[in-house]
Amino acid sequence: MGEYSVPATFSIADDENCTNIIFDLARRTPQHIVFRQKQGDQWAPITAADAAARITAIAKGLIASGINPGDRVALLSRTRLEWNLFDFAIWSAGAITVPIYDSSSAGQIEWIMQDSGAVAIVLEDDGHRAAFESIDSLTGPVTVFQIDRTDGPGAVDELVAAGADVHDDEVAKRRAGVGAAEAATLIYTSGTTGRPKGCELTHANMLSEVRAVLEGDILDKVIAQDSKRLLMFLPLAHVLARAITLVAIEAGAEVGHTNDIPHLVDEFAVFKPSLILSVPRVFEKVYNTARQKAHDGGKGKIFDAATDTAIEYSQASEKGQVGLALRVKHTVFDALVYKKLRAALGGECQMAISGGAPLGARLGHFFSGIGVPVFEGYGLTETTAAFSVNTPSASRIGTVGKPLAGNAVRIGEDGEVLLRGGVVFQEYWQNPEATATAVEDGWFHTGDLGTVDSDGFITITGRKKELIVTAGGKNVSPAGLEDVIRASALISQATVVGDAKPFVAALITIDPEAFPAWKERNGKPGSATVADLVDDAELRAEVQSAVDQANKTVSSAESIKKFRILPTDFTEETGEMTPTLKVKRNVVVEKFADDIEAIYQR
Repeated sequence: MGEYSVPATFSIADDENCTNIIFDLARRTPQHIVFRQKQGDQWAPITAADAAARITAIAKGLIASGINPGDRVALLSRTRLEWNLFDFAIWSAGAITVPIYDSSSAGQIEWIMQDSGAVAIVLEDDGHRAAFESIDSLTGPVTVFQIDRTDGPGAVDELVAAGADVHDDEVAKRRAGVGAAEAATLIYTSGTTGRPKGCELTHANMLSEVRAVLEGDILDKVIAQDSKRLLMFLPLAHVLARAITLVAIEAGAEVGHTNDIPHLVDEFAVFKPSLILSVPRVFEKVYNTARQKAHDGGKGKIFDAATDTAIEYSQASEKGQVGLALRVKHTVFDALVYKKLRAALGGECQMAISGGAPLGARLGHFFSGIGVPVFEGYGLTETTAAFSVNTPSASRIGTVGKPLAGNAVRIGEDGEVLLRGGVVFQEYWQNPEATATAVEDGWFHTGDLGTVDSDGFITITGRKKELIVTAGGKNVSPAGLEDVIRASALISQATVVGDAKPFVAALITIDPEAFPAWKERNGKPGSATVADLVDDAELRAEVQSAVDQANKTVSSAESIKKFRILPTDFTEETGEMTPTLKVKRNVVVEKFADDIEAIYQR
């Protein structure tokens, strides 16, 4: 089937905007806990009334500082409570938020500031300020606010004091002056190829996302709980994290923030989230770490058997065919393994949402089988986060679900996924050429390849620009092969290559966290680096095993014939990864051109 649409069952009034989410909540249920802020070992509550008062005070300070309706205000900070407070405050002042990833380089910050024409920037700390102040080519003056300062009051206190003489009515007037069709944010694409473009999302786009997600039943089980919590740890500069935070607030959940990723499991134990939002790499890490720990403790066979059972149980459940023997085996492993894994997620997690990249069917069935279903969705910055998502009542693992209400999908003649609807953006900021290329006859051309079945489930098979065409004319989509290879605990990243080459090959990087334990198990010197062992027979054998698993999913002509282990992992700092943990394929191919050529030398 080439097209599928889901009608909208909600409407958005012309005078609505995103500030209504928090201010309406404060009006209806002022004592409802909307945020929790980490204070020592405790998570202190912040009510809707308190949050609205803080947002109003910050907005008054922005107004007093000269921020006018329609101005762009950049926001450069790690995930924390203040990020959301400033986002709402910028909107409440009638302005437009321009998120910048906290890991951005000075050059990236410079481009976003220049292109957006931001008149102010909210920075988190001295490190971010140093990066900003190293820029010397901005054309206009920029007002700087810094959240954490050691030499005086931080941005919140500074703005509260500055806005003391501004009447609350001025904020109410500014809020009332912002319509649904006006820009809420400019989000710069992560730039896997080329220079980032400013994607203009309106308040209507954002509200369409919130209402469409809540219209479905994906959060019904979570919403039904008396206490529902979301611990946000993804960068709020990413559209998915920001949109789902708004969904959670609208749904009545308590939102906490952390950017302490190394201690995330410890935070889960205290915060006890009922919902987890993440990208596939985090779910891969959770599984791989648990598996490696089991193998190191001599319980590897039990864990692997439990994994196979979880996957089999999930697959059978999807078909409604769980036999008695499988049910008994699953119950045994639930007591031995699954219960401990659920405890590691805080013990109260009802479900998880995965986005940003493909999760992979095997991993999806594993988490579903242990009792924490991971509902995979699909979307881009240009679709205000999720365009489609699997739900409890309509889920097919391996797909990215059906379109959210108010949206339609079409598959082009070349297999490209085309989208339109309430969540789909209208234009790139001051870039009509890019807009004309991306949007034709009202359909957004995603650059992704995929299919949609007669029930509306979308399957993403790869990227048009990443499609490899071998010298023999075989079209190969690398994503599926890469997903299977990355399932190995030892492997961090896999990049499939072979464009215009006689066969398909792969560049492999080793996970620096898994490498020390692997060396110990295999009797290698503790001081040995990956570079020392790239030709080690045992290391290559383990990588080959992962490659063999991937090759089972494709034809012989599409299978990986050779691989090369790289001496270092891909990172954002070295340029191969985006802030959302996607591989910049063009950068990898260019940077490791000699390694690729070496694979094909006779």
